[in-house]
Amino acid sequence: MASVTSSAVTIPSYTGLQAVASTASKANSVKVAAAPSKLSMRASLKDIAVTAVAISASALLASNALAFEVLLGDDSGGLAFVPSSFSVAAGETIEFKNNIGFPHNVVFDEDEIPSGVDAAKISMEEDEYLNASGEVYAVKLSEKGTYKFYCSPHKGAGMAGTVTVE
Repeated sequence: MASVTSSAVTIPSYTGLQAVASTASKANSVKVAAAPSKLSMRASLKDIAVTAVAISASALLASNALAFEVLLGDDSGGLAFVPSSFSVAAGETIEFKNNIGFPHNVVFDEDEIPSGVDAAKISMEEDEYLNASGEVYAVKLSEKGTYKFYCSPHKGAGMAGTVTVE
């Protein structure tokens, strides 16, 4: 299954306003009244800036958290996809990241993918390679089913994998 890594971001709150519940309205509206505050305008702008940075960082982390990472080459130098078998949600980004033992590529087997999917549109070219550590090939698979893939230079060594799109 796909794993998602998350990070907690603390967002400072602004306490210069107080909410007061109103019972006069049938709609249970909330009135907001300014509370006495000893905060200066400079402190308020600082809080707003810190909050904006925290929200931006949180959005950046959330957007990257939806990608499933597959390493090309295991940490001991073996010619393998790590993991070699996994599942993702339809439309989730899969990032194939060069690790060790490169050059590598990612080619989906046209006979081992759901019917109607064009292998050429989701694969790297067989003579195109990731040549350095950290290089990434990203793909989104939208059709549900089982997809088999391989690394063309290392196919004979058994460097192949399977992804199930749910």
